[in-house]
Amino acid sequence: MLQLGSILYSKGFSIVVPHSELRPPNPLNHPEFIFHLLSDGLSGYQASIDNLKHLVLAMNSNCRAPMQDYMVQLMEDQKLQGYPVSCIIYDSYLCFVDSVATHLKIPSIVLRPNMAASMLSRRYICQLQAENRIPFPESRLLDPVPELHPLRFKDLPYPITNEIPEWIMNFFASSVNIRSSVAIILNTTDCLEHLTLSRLQQRYKVPCFLQRPHPGPGHVTAQGRSELGWRLGPRGNQSRAAGLFCIGGGVSPGQELSQVLGRLFDKLVIEILYPQPIHESGHDHLLIFVPDLQAFRIEARHEILQGLIRLLLDGHQLEDHFPEGVKALLGESGLIVKWAPQKKVLAHSAVGGFWSHCGSNSTIESICEGVPMICRPHFADQSSNARYLTYEWKVGLEIENVLDRGSIEKSIRRLMVDAEGKECQ
Repeated sequence: MLQLGSILYSKGFSIVVPHSELRPPNPLNHPEFIFHLLSDGLSGYQASIDNLKHLVLAMNSNCRAPMQDYMVQLMEDQKLQGYPVSCIIYDSYLCFVDSVATHLKIPSIVLRPNMAASMLSRRYICQLQAENRIPFPESRLLDPVPELHPLRFKDLPYPITNEIPEWIMNFFASSVNIRSSVAIILNTTDCLEHLTLSRLQQRYKVPCFLQRPHPGPGHVTAQGRSELGWRLGPRGNQSRAAGLFCIGGGVSPGQELSQVLGRLFDKLVIEILYPQPIHESGHDHLLIFVPDLQAFRIEARHEILQGLIRLLLDGHQLEDHFPEGVKALLGESGLIVKWAPQKKVLAHSAVGGFWSHCGSNSTIESICEGVPMICRPHFADQSSNARYLTYEWKVGLEIENVLDRGSIEKSIRRLMVDAEGKECQ
């Protein structure tokens, strides 16, 4: 949303950002914007993927009144200055914004931070539910979804072989309902989803604007490498396709680390966090594990999990808390860090592969920088993105179903060495 604000600001618009008390943005990062804190009582809310339902309900309930009061005052101030409010752009889950805009007769535009295929696939799940076709036969999961080529039923954003909870169906229905919005903004490009965008526009009968990605940031400078604490090549005459970039995931307050890691990396999370199979592939690697630096209660039994918890509590170097021998194993060819500037890493010529869950931002940024992907989707739009990456755009490889040392090493070699990977590059 803030990136979109920067684009609109560059076109001459004034940008006002009303925001929740929950994880507010830093105004110093965008001094050109006007930020307004909505008193919604959510400053101490423990947000996580596990209580997403309650968070969305709380925001839609608590933010409506302060948002409307602020907009009334803003419209009066802007009228005196001769600059009326042009429109309100809002995230599709925050439906209270549309009701405020409708009440105040301000045009609204809904923002979907995903690709067009994600919106149509959620809409299709709602259609299956309305037709009483859920649970769906497991034997048909590999069948193509009508009018959603190249997606199969297994690529839809939620498993359909069992009953889907009512609140999730409501969540999907809300996310594809544009209400009174006069347009849709999507995180995609026409060259990637031309046919899908045409179908979307036919369904909704409103213009679809595309939030095209920013130009690449260029190679990481020597100063940037120093900030990473690692010399990210290229060493000598090393060309692109020398190193592998791996993203772990985030830990939200209130979540048990073992549950989060298990969800992100399946039962064999240690196979990824312990870098031996990646090391044995013979390629340099940057492994990112991104925790939320807030303490939470958990007693982890495994030595690696204990080390990660100590890291969260004291903020020391990540590799200092791994079992003995991991640092030596990494040597000069690998690094594990808590955070790295993804766009800059992907733009670096030493990076020839990206292991990712295939979220929309990672998908777009990787394509823009010409970095092929090892796809390990987990939930939501990641499966449809992975299907497009591997089948339609042919710039990624999906890792085998079994996640063990052998399959990890094999997948890396497929992407970085074999002819299959060279075609993706």
